[in-house]
Amino acid sequence: MTAKEEYEYTSVAGTDSTAEYNVQNDEINIQSTKMSSESAGPTDRKFLYIAACVGNLSAFVCGTSFGWTSPEIPKMKVPHENGNPLSIPLTKSEESWIGSLLPVGATLGPFVAGVAADKIGRKNTLLAGITPFILAFALASIATSSLMFFLVRFLCGLGVGVVFTVLPMYIGEIAEDEVRDSLGSFMQLFIVIGLLFSYALGPYMSISAFNIICVVAPCVFLIVFYMFIPESPYYLIRTNKDHAQQALMKLRSKPQEAIQNELDEIKASVDESLANKASFMDIFKSKGLTKALIISVGLVAFQQFSGINIVLFYTQDIFTDAGSTIPADISTIIVGVVQVFASASTPILVEKKGKRFLLILSAIGMAVSQGALAIFFYIKSGGSDISSIAWVPVLSLVVYIITYCLGFGPLPWAVMGELFPGNIKSAASTATAAGCWFLGFILTKYFSLVSDFIGTSGSFGIFAVCCIGAAIFVYKYLPDTSGKSLQEIQDILSGQISSATA
Repeated sequence: MTAKEEYEYTSVAGTDSTAEYNVQNDEINIQSTKMSSESAGPTDRKFLYIAACVGNLSAFVCGTSFGWTSPEIPKMKVPHENGNPLSIPLTKSEESWIGSLLPVGATLGPFVAGVAADKIGRKNTLLAGITPFILAFALASIATSSLMFFLVRFLCGLGVGVVFTVLPMYIGEIAEDEVRDSLGSFMQLFIVIGLLFSYALGPYMSISAFNIICVVAPCVFLIVFYMFIPESPYYLIRTNKDHAQQALMKLRSKPQEAIQNELDEIKASVDESLANKASFMDIFKSKGLTKALIISVGLVAFQQFSGINIVLFYTQDIFTDAGSTIPADISTIIVGVVQVFASASTPILVEKKGKRFLLILSAIGMAVSQGALAIFFYIKSGGSDISSIAWVPVLSLVVYIITYCLGFGPLPWAVMGELFPGNIKSAASTATAAGCWFLGFILTKYFSLVSDFIGTSGSFGIFAVCCIGAAIFVYKYLPDTSGKSLQEIQDILSGQISSATA
């Protein structure tokens, strides 16, 4: 190797620089042809944050649908003359179907969304994905039979499946590298704000009035997102480069010459992705990708086996059954507020502690809180006086929600984004999301049946054991990906190098 070859560098993505080796002076001169962000002045990201917030209104709508069952199902279990729109109160079986049909729809949604996102674009797919919510809430406001409410929940599930598949993709593609993590955390925050919306308003309004209010958010999203927010430049570069340029200028609040380098990088990235397009079955041809799939599916499986959907869908019922001294509707609002604050702190902690640490901490915290709930319900089922410990359910669920929002709520999806390269990410995301919601269906559908058989204490005991298993799974199988490049992560997964030496 010659001296000059020894100092030949490849410019890093996002920079334009040249390196020259001066043989006589034995030195390297690096010349930059692109002004650094520091010298270019402060970056204006106001519109980017506005675009992310508007996009995440769809996540808010998902949150309202998650929390919908908590205040609405109790109203459908009382006699008709007490405000129940049903002529006959819900049966146990009907209640389980209302809770579980959302995950059924969400299982199918990713398959539709994955194809649509490439065919009609990320923006149009999100717009199409929000329409089932509008139909669902409108139908719920006039529903008078359990079958109509079954359809309501299935439609909400379809919308959830689309949003969960496409929204992270859209936000990731419009974000700048420096703020991608923070913008990515918006989804979880908007979801829990939507949950709090349902928890806070649902108990104090009729089913009809509450669902009319719920229609507003998806309609606002549909109008504002369509009229003011651009399509992803990554998608537009494949169909119309001029439109891609205009979209990027708007998102960056910069003139054409200032975004040209980034536009060229996007084009190169898209061209490479199209040239190396892979199918789902290609995952199993690589040891590293196979392990990545196992980890991704394992994380979302433990997310579901932590009992999160049971807690979100039946929060008010859990407090009612516990006989807490705090009214069930107030306890539910407390849980919703805690979710918002916990989700807001996650981006800060994950930067300092890393995903692996937070996932293990999350699993242990959920195990302790679920175990406490199991003991409480066991004591209650034995006929003992629980008045002195009636605060336990509220404290336990608060701890559970905090630790869930810190780790197993948002991070399994973030980890998945790091484990798979771009050319396989769409197929892997679809499979992982569909698997997640299928497990969610099984759990929500049969929770009541299992709970009747082994008791509420037994159900929470099982969830606690699953959370312990989640901590062991993360500790044993999830590598430390902090600061690692995609290639290093693939080398770790394939066993070529250890995470400690990467």
